[in-house]
Amino acid sequence: AHENKGLQSQLSLEEKNYGATAAHVRRAPFVPASRNSPAKRDYLVVAVLCYANLINFMDWFIVPGILLDIQKYFKLSDGDTGLLQTVFILCYMLAAPIFGYLGDRYNRKIILGAGIFFWSGVTLGSSFISELYYWIFILSRGLVGIGTASYSTIAPTIIADLFEEGKRTTTLSIFYIFIPVGSGLGYVLAAGMADVTGDWHWAFRITPCMGGLALVLLILLVPHRTQRRAAAHRALSISGTIRVAAEKPGVHRTAKTTWCQDVISLAKNWSFVWSSLGLTAMAFVTGALGMWVPLFLYRAQVVQGIVSPCLQESCNSSNSLIFGGITTGTGILGVIAGAEAARRLRKINNKADPLICATSMFISALCLYIALMVAETSILSTFIFIAFGELFLSVNWAVVTDILLYVVTPRRQSTAIALQILMSHLLGDAGSPYLIGIISNAIQAKNAHSFQWSFWSMQYSFILCAFVGVFGGGFFLLTSFYIEEDRKEAEQ
Repeated sequence: AHENKGLQSQLSLEEKNYGATAAHVRRAPFVPASRNSPAKRDYLVVAVLCYANLINFMDWFIVPGILLDIQKYFKLSDGDTGLLQTVFILCYMLAAPIFGYLGDRYNRKIILGAGIFFWSGVTLGSSFISELYYWIFILSRGLVGIGTASYSTIAPTIIADLFEEGKRTTTLSIFYIFIPVGSGLGYVLAAGMADVTGDWHWAFRITPCMGGLALVLLILLVPHRTQRRAAAHRALSISGTIRVAAEKPGVHRTAKTTWCQDVISLAKNWSFVWSSLGLTAMAFVTGALGMWVPLFLYRAQVVQGIVSPCLQESCNSSNSLIFGGITTGTGILGVIAGAEAARRLRKINNKADPLICATSMFISALCLYIALMVAETSILSTFIFIAFGELFLSVNWAVVTDILLYVVTPRRQSTAIALQILMSHLLGDAGSPYLIGIISNAIQAKNAHSFQWSFWSMQYSFILCAFVGVFGGGFFLLTSFYIEEDRKEAEQ
């Protein structure tokens, strides 16, 4: 009786910490019903999370969509312009581990809602900043990054808890489709609003309204508590725990571990480490491309004589519109193709996921290199190879996340995602926009000021992305050596 009372107290603690309900556990002592046949409400939750993810990344890429206008408005060099995205990513990645810790221990719906409300408000406020207060504009982008981190860290873990492996891959693929779709629509929204209104500030006033709708849907449709797979697993194996306690009275297990213990455990998981480094290379390339491609294409067109140098207040945004369309289309195709390839190839090769990621990174690096080399002579060819480069980068989004979710035990998944965000952005897209701008500045400083050297400086600095892409492919190859062993260990 004493043991049963203690175990009941332990189960209550698990429910408090992990959001499972006692009624649900009693109703399904072996396999939770929601795990076998997801309810319609689960799909509504995914729809809300996908919509919020769309807005999240639309807001992320508003600045690159009107970069030329912002650069002219604040009179910025390439290096200072790149700092805008770098500050955003730095704040985003530094906040991610904090939200990962909170997401593993406290109510995730409240954290998500607070994050959406915060970044929506800051984005709206940034649209009223004058040209005299550039530092406030930079600060506002950093604050938006903090709000964004709460969402990107926690939302995938809710999806992972709602679905088993097969359906989880599909739902995660749908969720991650909205990264490139949102990114592309961010360019389109920014460029479109600048063209329609003649004032780029209006681009920052649309996503806050959409964020308000996302917040309402989150409150109405997302459950206050969602059952976590780790808690369910412990509740289902409670009879086994009773036997262990009876056979070995001195043995007991604690439900909580410290954040440092979680980090040490993840550092020993080589599949997690190498795939995170591969994702870091992806982030480096996508961050640089997302920030600079429209401006790079504009400079290539000026060199070819296709367009005149922008001397007016509102610059031509056609490159942002086209690049946004390419990002959206290739993102959808890439994520779907990656998920489908993973689903089929897993049946014949247990290492399929990292091998798919490695192959796509190598092909993407080659396409991007060719795009840079032909930019001076053919804008059409540049667009085509950029499209293929982005397509193969997008193949990896859902696959990399799925790797994390099956090589890391469920109880550490929010922390693992947060650490992966920290690593990939710290060494990836936090620095790549600024680094490309600094290299471009350095090349221009050593040569005569001209439109030709303005283009060449960006072209030469961009070549770094192709080499980083090759390294990313190598990291995913290393992941394939450890993935089977780490997956078995996580399942145990």
